[in-house]
Amino acid sequence: MTHTDDNCRPATSWQRVAAAFHAWRTRRQEHAPPTSDTGSPAPETVPGAHTLWRMRTTVQEEPGALAALCGALAGQRVDIVSLQTHPLAEGTVDEFLLRGPADLPASAITTAVGSAGGTDTWIERADAHDLVDAPTRVLGLAARTALDSAELPLALRQLLGRCTIRSRPAPSGAGRAPESLAVEGALDDTVMRLRAPEGGLIIVERPYLPFTPTEFARARALVELDARLGPRLPHGQDVFTLAEGSDITVRRADTRDLEAARAMHERCSPRTLKQRYHGPVRDADRYLNHLLSPRYGRTLAVQTASGRIVGLGHLLWDGDETEVALLVEDAWQRRGVGAELLARLVALAVEARCSSVYAVTQSSNTGMVAAMRGLGLPLDYQVEEGTLVITARLGEAVVTGAEELGSASAP
Repeated sequence: MTHTDDNCRPATSWQRVAAAFHAWRTRRQEHAPPTSDTGSPAPETVPGAHTLWRMRTTVQEEPGALAALCGALAGQRVDIVSLQTHPLAEGTVDEFLLRGPADLPASAITTAVGSAGGTDTWIERADAHDLVDAPTRVLGLAARTALDSAELPLALRQLLGRCTIRSRPAPSGAGRAPESLAVEGALDDTVMRLRAPEGGLIIVERPYLPFTPTEFARARALVELDARLGPRLPHGQDVFTLAEGSDITVRRADTRDLEAARAMHERCSPRTLKQRYHGPVRDADRYLNHLLSPRYGRTLAVQTASGRIVGLGHLLWDGDETEVALLVEDAWQRRGVGAELLARLVALAVEARCSSVYAVTQSSNTGMVAAMRGLGLPLDYQVEEGTLVITARLGEAVVTGAEELGSASAP
């Protein structure tokens, strides 16, 4: 589930749901398809094809060291597409984008690099997105962050690769990060801590690869940009006509919609709230401030012509996973509101380059099950202790319609 701080931890029954889901996810990963030595699924080799790789290795600062490394790569018929340098106190971390024969395993590349003096070598498969040079990519991420507060976690993830990003609110009443953290943040090998613009901390972890000072500086610059610009959302909204002929407006929402969302809770039945939050109904309002925060994901609101919110859809960042959640006021259920919200949330997930989305619900929640099936995507179902987890694997053929409500541009 979405990470929360101890001060706003959900009720015990919600924790059981979270434990059940993570047990399911662990088993799913244990039974994943065979992978290559980079951790990525090993594709079938196509004669004459090439593979893109991202590789990092530490090279000593001495004449000819980099030339020897390049010669070793050439000996394996590997082309260097691009090179970035990350200076350290001792030596330099060189980051390569490589193009090699499809039948050349990663182990052959790392062995050649090691024989040429490279140390602490790391390698993984790359894709076409990595062909964009670093300055252009960073500028694009800065532009997206400038237009939308919700882009900061995504921008950090795309800047730093596979990593876990958690937000920790400031202690109650403090309104700021602990004094022990310097204004510029802190870097500790595979963990960086940054002061969040609204107070508290942003913690980024990447256990498989230490962060470099260059990466830390780039991440800190994005966070500082977000802090300078303050809260902001795209202004787009879209009018959608239901099958019955009623017009509703779908727009982005944030914590400024907190009171309207609480009012919707008051109009929802206990059964509807329990199906959505899986815990005691009296605790439902406690989740809203977290759910509406752009720091944890994106929220879409459905409102009537009078401005009343009658539905909320959340796309929540959860490490490498992405959760979707819906709440539709009872009087507006079974009218297509939930399906419309879900389709737009999935389109936002595709735009953010998410590989899948999952929904946590109950088997009795037939409306959510039908909405997920209506996406027309491959679905996986898992039941844990009465909780149903439905995962949709995202592809190219996804219903779109979130362009006016999503980020400024696609990644």
